[in-house]
Amino acid sequence: MKHDLDIGSLRKRYLAGELHPLDVMQDILACIGDDPHRVWIHRLSPDEIQGYVLALQDKDPAELPLYGIPFAIKDNIDLAGAPTTAGCPEFAYMPQRHATVVQRLIDAGAIPIGKTNLDQFATGLNGTRSPHGACRNAYDADYISGGSSSGSAVAIALGQASFSLGTDTAGSGRVPAAFNNLVGVKPTRGWLSTYGVVPACRSLDCVSIFAVNTASAGSVLSAAAGYDEQDPYSRHMLAHGFDFGHAATFRFGVPRAEQLQFFGNQQAALLFQRSCDALCAVGGTAVEVDFVPFLNAARLLYEGPWVAERYAAIREFFDAKTEHIHPVVREIIAGSKKFSAADAFCGIYQLEALRQETASVWNKIDCLVTPTAGTIYRIDEMLADPIRLNANLGYYTNFMNLLDCAAVAVPAGFQDNGLPFGITLVARAHQDIPLLHLADRLLHGAKEHSAKNETLLDGRVRVAVCGAHLEGLPLNHQLKSRGAHLVARVQSSADYRLYALPGNPPYRPGMVRVSADGTGTAIEVEIWEMPACEFGSFVAGIPAPLGIGTITLASGEQVQGFVCEQYAVQDAEDISRFGGWRAYLRQQG
Repeated sequence: MKHDLDIGSLRKRYLAGELHPLDVMQDILACIGDDPHRVWIHRLSPDEIQGYVLALQDKDPAELPLYGIPFAIKDNIDLAGAPTTAGCPEFAYMPQRHATVVQRLIDAGAIPIGKTNLDQFATGLNGTRSPHGACRNAYDADYISGGSSSGSAVAIALGQASFSLGTDTAGSGRVPAAFNNLVGVKPTRGWLSTYGVVPACRSLDCVSIFAVNTASAGSVLSAAAGYDEQDPYSRHMLAHGFDFGHAATFRFGVPRAEQLQFFGNQQAALLFQRSCDALCAVGGTAVEVDFVPFLNAARLLYEGPWVAERYAAIREFFDAKTEHIHPVVREIIAGSKKFSAADAFCGIYQLEALRQETASVWNKIDCLVTPTAGTIYRIDEMLADPIRLNANLGYYTNFMNLLDCAAVAVPAGFQDNGLPFGITLVARAHQDIPLLHLADRLLHGAKEHSAKNETLLDGRVRVAVCGAHLEGLPLNHQLKSRGAHLVARVQSSADYRLYALPGNPPYRPGMVRVSADGTGTAIEVEIWEMPACEFGSFVAGIPAPLGIGTITLASGEQVQGFVCEQYAVQDAEDISRFGGWRAYLRQQG
């Protein structure tokens, strides 16, 4: 029996006692078989996998978010007891401990299956630069899988694991997702530790996540993320700002028409336009942006001195054993020796100038949408023209880590030849959660998307306001000064009465819940969202008899919101007939 490997489905069955992790692992090993797609470099033996299963036998599935969930690991990330090769057998070493990110996942209950194929030393976006052979696309074996995290993506697409780890320096966690119909998360740089990861460009590298849906990706991100003192590039996760993924309306940037590149693939162009239309259908407004500064930043990655970081990462091995390096990878890394320290500083200066240019773009939009890749190639085409075609694959991806962006690659339909197409949602650093929310909303539609799909990393609080904190009214600044944003204007359930509290002039309404006897009415409220770290100071400034309690909305959703103590409305004017504070103020003149 082939089990549904979706994390949510597996957890449901584990919690119900209907399934044991060992049954899932045996099913996966049978599914892998002789590995015709060249996904795996090293697979754990049944006995090794059983060891991880046995380590869970005394654990409560309810207490481990990834209990019994199988995952794959790109072979430039350490798994203790399994060789790390980075796609080069002569480079191989045997780590004595797990990479930090792997350890966190195992601590959460996940079970490793093995190490996956990749473009050697994570240098490539196509999946053909491996001594183990080109990893084949899950939908058509004649086509490239995308890289460098090729095996990690194909393993999920073929149902050989529930999720996988890749790395992403120039697009390696996004391009394979697009080519294999997956969600690919390239987190904010530093959110996931790179301790125990063979570097490509150490200052830019990210550990990435592949999953079949946004809920699974969010669960993995929640379990794996966190500051790591052992990683000098690790960063604390910050409050993400406006959650455009949940907002009723948002602005998404689209490159100017002449700046979009599909390299002759009209099917991809059509699917991208459909994706933009779908974003508009869930509340988005398209804003045309100048993509040139992003493209100029992208060129720095391979045309500028950052390529020398690839040489620095494996310098000793490269100089001693050049003949063991894949010819295309060797050509790319060898070319970096021409750059000097002065060139590196000039590159840094150029990049900082481009950061300033792109900052003005972000002031106009909440997120950016691009194709993940403009087209896809057959394996034989890629082998015949490996550098030029690979550069085409990076047109929309190479800028992101240089400009400190977060990104989520999202499936966006299929071409007539049956191959997947994908788009990428991009935002500034630390906005990973809004991106996942928007990706979920895009994939499932605005009506099906709900707060149930939020990850544990949300860090935001929603509060319903009904009086002077409404947009444009005297106390609204108390919300905006705390980084709050308006999410929606809605009505409460029909269980409330609204009063104008005594004062001259009356500037505070009191909203009181009444018994469900038909005497209540619906009251207009605004839902504002603020960083959780600001919520305490906001509540502390609310004077009696007002306070924060639970408000039920007309939709049935419950949120935190302004309520009033019953004693305070005994001598107050009942203004419920107006349906809200704004309507009452208009009547007052």
